[in-house]
Amino acid sequence: MPLLDAYHRPLQMVIFVKLCSNKLKTLTYTSLTDVLKMKKGTRKRCQHEGCTKSAQGKTGLCKGHGGGERCQHEGCTKSARDKMGRCVEHGGGERCQHEGCTKSAQGKTGLCKGHGGGKRCQHAGCTKSARDKTGLCKGHGGGERCQHTGCTKSAEGKTGRCVEHGGGERCPHCKDWPDSRSGCKKYDGYCATCFKRVFPTDPRSKILREKSHETAVRNYLFEHKIGFIHDISIYTPNCDCSHRRRIDFRMLIANTMLAVEVDENQHSRYNKQDEEIRYDDLFSFFSCKWIFIRFNPDGYKDNEGNRKNYKLKSRLPVLLQEIENHIIRIEKEENKDLVEIYKLYYDGYKD
Repeated sequence: MPLLDAYHRPLQMVIFVKLCSNKLKTLTYTSLTDVLKMKKGTRKRCQHEGCTKSAQGKTGLCKGHGGGERCQHEGCTKSARDKMGRCVEHGGGERCQHEGCTKSAQGKTGLCKGHGGGKRCQHAGCTKSARDKTGLCKGHGGGERCQHTGCTKSAEGKTGRCVEHGGGERCPHCKDWPDSRSGCKKYDGYCATCFKRVFPTDPRSKILREKSHETAVRNYLFEHKIGFIHDISIYTPNCDCSHRRRIDFRMLIANTMLAVEVDENQHSRYNKQDEEIRYDDLFSFFSCKWIFIRFNPDGYKDNEGNRKNYKLKSRLPVLLQEIENHIIRIEKEENKDLVEIYKLYYDGYKD
């Protein structure tokens, strides 16, 4: 918008601009917008190919490409956020004002995302944090989506895929397995199953063994003298390599392998296609008969659509009875199909 004098005539401004070469140049402008454009255009640009952001200090690079002051925490290369010389992750920048919280505050709210800081999801009634420029939280479609064809779930990290399709940081112990799992910060980047196997003496492994559903099932079956092999990988040939497949519990009876799987939350986050491939891989290892009992220890909807979540203690006798029934069927050679799958406490289960 032009600047006007007392007689509403365009007012010219003479300003002195200090250029990058430290020389003064006199320029005449009639618009404040022109001044701002001029000021912006004289800034040094990031020298990284294709980047148009401002360079920081004498580095010739923007913050994202390594310019400006770096975090002083040992081994960290992120940008420092305040005079303390620390990045956000290591305590730099404004902290959340909520009592006892040490996370980074978002924008001018003075609060972290968890305590209501930053932009909120625009979906009616939702109070979760919005992702990126979408104005929506993860659950309502915000943030990056999984790149797998037909999948609309949220992508994890920089992988471009959801957890089900291999996204997120994978467990270093099983990342090359077909049924690899996501790593967890709580277990130093390992999945819970691998952590307790790789670090059996760690105090966290003891807690996992005591509290996990799979451990409770194992203890119950062993108490009743059911001789399953527990959680030992099967190596299956596939071309010129070998793939490891997990089976929670397995027992060979005559020409039939009886397998029991403890499927937390019905394995709803697992890739359905990979589950089918898994059956094929296991069948190629043992080309006879298989019976799978898929046991869900978590919540489900019964055949009438009612939400149920019985305690594990009350479900274990039902599982034991199911196992004993199939043992009898195998011994009588009543199982005719090559692969049979039975699901307990899955959606649609009839009590």
